This record gives sequence, C-alpha cells and structure tokens, in this order.
Amino acid sequence: MEANLKDKTGKDLDEWKAVLAGKGFEKHGEIMKYLKGECSVSHGFANFITLKFREADAASHGADDLLTAQYQGKEALIPIYEILKAAITGFGDDVEVAPKKAAVSFRRKRQFALVQPTTKTRIDLGLKFNDRLHAGRLEASGPFGSMCTHRVQLTSPDQVDSEIIEAIKAAYLEAS
Repeated sequence: MEANLKDKTGKDLDEWKAVLAGKGFEKHGEIMKYLKGECSVSHGFANFITLKFREADAASHGADDLLTAQYQGKEALIPIYEILKAAITGFGDDVEVAPKKAAVSFRRKRQFALVQPTTKTRIDLGLKFNDRLHAGRLEASGPFGSMCTHRVQLTSPDQVDSEIIEAIKAAYLEAS
C-alpha cells in the first residue's frame, strides 16, 4: 500500500504523518474520520495511514516485542500460544502469522484464527467460519465481534486437543 500511497492520495506516508501530527488526534476512529471525511482518502488507505501514524501495526513494531507485551504478566499462557502456533503453521506454508498489539492473527486469504491472551489465566482462540453452529467448546465469538464467528476459551495446554486442532484446521480450509 505504501508504494501506491502518493499516487492514490497525493501524499506519501511522511507527508500524511506531518499532516496528522498537528491535529492532536488520540483515537484511531478520529483519525479515520478526518482522513475519509476531510481528505477524501479511501477507507483502506485511511486505515493504513492511521496504523502507521499510530505505529499500531505489526510492521511498525517487532513481532517479538508485540508478543512480549501481550504476554507481560501472563507468561503462564505462553505454552498454550506456542502449541497453537505450531499446529496452525503446520497446516501449510501459506499461513501468515501477524502479531498485533493485543492478539496474533493467523491468515490465509483471510483471517481464520486469532489468539488473544485475554486474562492472566485464559487465552481466547477466535475462529472464523462461513457457516457453522455454536456447539460445545465452540461458543459465540464473544469479545471478537465480527472478526471471528466462534471462540474457544483455553486455560491449559492440554485443552489444545485433537478436537480444537480439527476445528482450527476446518477454519483454515474455509479461508482458502
């Protein structure tokens, strides 16, 4: 997106950052509203500019730094994350691992899984399905809203069993 930014919006990233620096915006939504409304920037480019300005995307921070921050005070949950990551990346070499500030997104052509250390004792695994009922451990998406269709609450590594791995793989296959 950055390569096309000046062509599509009339300014490069540094110019947009300079414009935004003097505005005093604090929230993502405020910046988006300004860029889309006052500057006629498309949603996609407005989001890109906003993330880069706020340095809230994975490309602006090292993945290790993002993971360290996510699991600060929640170190007991790291084994759960590691098991999930190993299983998910084992599905194929087309899996993109994208750490964010609060969670790690796993994508193929679209996001199909999200791993978030929600509390000191629980990871929420979000899954996105096209059309699947909520049943058993696959409950409603809860805090994920529309980013995921289902959520699994995990409090220990042994809960990442064959049932959960198969559910993740089904979401992965649907994301092709």
